[in-house]
Amino acid sequence: MKIVSFAIRENGRNPKMIEILPESLNNLLVTKATGKLTTEDYEKIWIPALEAILKNNTKIRVACWLPPEFEGWEAGAIWDDAKFGIKHRNDMEKMAIIGGPEWVVWATKLSAHFIKGTIKTFENKDFQTAVEWAKT
Repeated sequence: MKIVSFAIRENGRNPKMIEILPESLNNLLVTKATGKLTTEDYEKIWIPALEAILKNNTKIRVACWLPPEFEGWEAGAIWDDAKFGIKHRNDMEKMAIIGGPEWVVWATKLSAHFIKGTIKTFENKDFQTAVEWAKT
């Protein structure tokens, strides 16, 4: 899978970005999210990357890194995430959420009830451990 990144500057604010990292391989998607994720981030990067995995008739494994510069999601991005998650709730095998603010841990525990796969949270310092967990 090739590395893709997307950034927009809007009114001088920090860029919004989701980046597919080189650890991504086969059915494992490893991403880094910074700034505030938008609908465009989901429609141009996140969802197409997940759909590419599904085309190979395999279950999706994700490691999503939310470093300190991650600010959250805009409402449209939350909606896109929820729609995709509900539609493909049986296609998710493992999801590692790495870092992020404390509310992300709570939201991750809540969303675990809506997908069939396993979701686990990790601290930023445990990035490599999280990727290995998602991979195996």
